[in-house]
Amino acid sequence: MRKIIGFLFVIIISGQLQAQTINDKTFCNPVDLSYRFCLDRPSRREAADPSMVLFKGEYYLFASKSGGYFHSTDLINWDLIVPDLLPLEDYAPTAVVIENEIYFITSANGSRKIFKTADPKSGRWQLVNDNFPFGVTDPMMFLDDDGRVYYYWGCSDKDPIWGIELNRADKLNPIGIQVVCVKAHNEEYGWEQPGDYNEESQAPWIEGAWMSKHKGKYYLQYSGPGTQFKSYNDAIYVSDSPLGPFVLVRANPYAYKPGGFTTGAGHGSSFEDKYGNLWHIGTSTISVKHMFERRLSLFPVFLDKDGVKMAYTRFGDYPTIIPDRKIKNVEKLFTGWMLLSYNKKVEVSSAMDEYPALNAVNEDIRTYWSAKTGDKGEYIMLDLEQLCTVNAVQINFAEENFTIRGRQGGIYYRYLLEWSNDGKEWQTMVDKSNNTVDAPHDYLHLAKPIKTRFIRLTNLKTPEGNFAISGFRVFGKGSVKKPKTISDFNIERQTDRRVVSLNWKKVEGATGYIIRFGNSPDKLYQNYVVYAENELIIRSLNVYTPYYFAVDPFNEAGVTKGKKVKEVY
Repeated sequence: MRKIIGFLFVIIISGQLQAQTINDKTFCNPVDLSYRFCLDRPSRREAADPSMVLFKGEYYLFASKSGGYFHSTDLINWDLIVPDLLPLEDYAPTAVVIENEIYFITSANGSRKIFKTADPKSGRWQLVNDNFPFGVTDPMMFLDDDGRVYYYWGCSDKDPIWGIELNRADKLNPIGIQVVCVKAHNEEYGWEQPGDYNEESQAPWIEGAWMSKHKGKYYLQYSGPGTQFKSYNDAIYVSDSPLGPFVLVRANPYAYKPGGFTTGAGHGSSFEDKYGNLWHIGTSTISVKHMFERRLSLFPVFLDKDGVKMAYTRFGDYPTIIPDRKIKNVEKLFTGWMLLSYNKKVEVSSAMDEYPALNAVNEDIRTYWSAKTGDKGEYIMLDLEQLCTVNAVQINFAEENFTIRGRQGGIYYRYLLEWSNDGKEWQTMVDKSNNTVDAPHDYLHLAKPIKTRFIRLTNLKTPEGNFAISGFRVFGKGSVKKPKTISDFNIERQTDRRVVSLNWKKVEGATGYIIRFGNSPDKLYQNYVVYAENELIIRSLNVYTPYYFAVDPFNEAGVTKGKKVKEVY
């Protein structure tokens, strides 16, 4: 890796746009960043525990093990800044804007330091406090409207999340008495119970505090039950004071995405964009090569008339609009482009026995297809089985037989993406034969929709190892009718009131189902997506509250709302 000289070394990781695409209107989770390869074995990418701040109209994203921090003007295109002083190998960095400067601290086993900068683009930071005296595990600093600063921390399967005030006149050292803000109650709150499906029995990890303020109320979010689980989420307590006492919000968890291609939404930060729209960026799991193999996902957030705050994760790994103005309804940010590639026929140039071709279209980021080599000419061809209108393609590369560690030169993919109506005559959709941008989750929003049946991806260069794809995902509209509505379904709350089971008759032509649920019939804010299945067990309920459920079938033409809303006590 090149040695960093002076104060700054900037790597442009995005911004090279192909002529056939536009990337300034929509995005698709996981966020397409230049995720760094970890420094230890096995070779794998990672970013987690994101802290996003808006500073002078631009965005700065700090994330664990990234080798720097990311900068963007539009939440779409990102460049990486490698600074001079910051402890970049520590977990859970956090930042806060105080007047005209950004302050930074991160989890640390040894040194406990606070830094600041008035010019984050330069990469130059100044040491503010070289011996912060308090615990530094999953830290978070919050600036209140009155100019006072508060500090929250905690990451444990035994200890709570704490809070204390900081003294701006004394290097942000703590003042007053630390207080307990959040404790685990997993025997009562199912979303805190460990497991991909909250099915395990050990104690949860309660961590990742983040404070926001809206209309005089303090919203303290915390994450659990563990970063490696699909159920990783952020939940919220609310208070009239920055240090509590805090009361659990009835509608929880706040950011929750246990199903679909990109799962997990925990240990995140909530922020306002330059237009005043609310967003949440959280940690998503892969956790195959290593427990800490993770990505980042971005979701719009709404605050309803009763003060309920919720990240909108329905179709949260489908194309989503980045607005250029203040919006009133986050549902309008969903493009309506549906998944066209799920379990479709694929043809490949070669495949390793343990990584078959269908893994590229099964909507599971934890599995992947791998060609036998990384040679030029290895390909995967997708048959959509009918003429479809294609608006966007997301190519999620996997690392098979990689040894890369850290940031190095030459980490990028080159490929040719083509389309055909008959599988014989091909036309170019996207040509990345000269690409030099590291885009491991390459999202391609087509300048003009293409009506086609076949799409072929051909390898021209892979950084090393084999040509491998965890998700060859195509979005648009199919030439079918929307599925019929579900008029009824069966539902039963278990003896363990954290658990509910549902089943329904399969709807002809449905690709999958969105299960919407919540604590009142007009607030079905939670959701769970399943593909192909017609049953589901949800283990994330609050034992003290009733719930209401609805089931919406969807396919390549769109979503049909279920007619029935059912209550379980």
